[in-house]
Amino acid sequence: MKIEQEKRYALLLAARDSDYVKKMYNGYFNVFVQAFGEEGENWELFRVVEGEFPDMENLDEYDGFVISGSPHDAYGNDLWILRLCFLLQTLHAMHKKVLGICFGHQVDSHRCSLVICRALGGRVAKAGGGWDVGIRKVVMVDDDLPRPKLFDRLGEIPTSALIVECHQDEVWQVPVGAEVIGFSEKTGVEMFCVGDHILGIQGHPEYGKDILYNLMDRLVSSYSINVSFKLQFDSSNQAKLKRCFADDVKASLEETEPDKKFWEKLCKTFLKDNNNEICCAVKVD
Repeated sequence: MKIEQEKRYALLLAARDSDYVKKMYNGYFNVFVQAFGEEGENWELFRVVEGEFPDMENLDEYDGFVISGSPHDAYGNDLWILRLCFLLQTLHAMHKKVLGICFGHQVDSHRCSLVICRALGGRVAKAGGGWDVGIRKVVMVDDDLPRPKLFDRLGEIPTSALIVECHQDEVWQVPVGAEVIGFSEKTGVEMFCVGDHILGIQGHPEYGKDILYNLMDRLVSSYSINVSFKLQFDSSNQAKLKRCFADDVKASLEETEPDKKFWEKLCKTFLKDNNNEICCAVKVD
């Protein structure tokens, strides 16, 4: 009788745990495991933002890797970001499953192209439309989009799905060989895949609205959001605008819910389907 080997996954955490997430979930690791993990699997945490990385000699023992979001720029030159890009180069060469979320999505498409696969020419920069915070509708079924085999394995798939967003950077150009498989009204590259083994998602499939509420408050209180460039030196007006911005976002959150179950199913199907033809159709993000 054949005994199935325990599935093993690594979370590459690119952010430090917030006080809220530590209190409510005991850390981001548990947020991801609750969203993507299943009984009988082994999930391991590597705080790459603090220089913790998996042993390069043991990479083949993992079935997949997830890169979290981060407050850091995906195009930064911090040593840990460059190390992460080198790791991605290795995983890409090994055809290991890699799911990149927000920052992870941007690192996949930008740093992998500039540091790892420079010739691919992917590019990330500040979003032209400024911050995107809230719940956004991502279109996945459209005449201008390829239909990845991943969608076929999901069974019936909606033409669009709602997801939590919180970012000011975005992918401007995907690497050669990548396929854009999702977009929104505000962001042209909401989701892309490379071959059968890399999936990038701009939004946060792992977030519930409670985390976004807390994140919104922290962004406003830390002056991370400049609502108006013209008023960025006027602290009183800027503070009022930021609070109005936050209140508008929270009000919009009361009106709708993200399609969290769908996104969790999509990510699990990508990570755990071993068929080598899982991802891309032949078409161009």
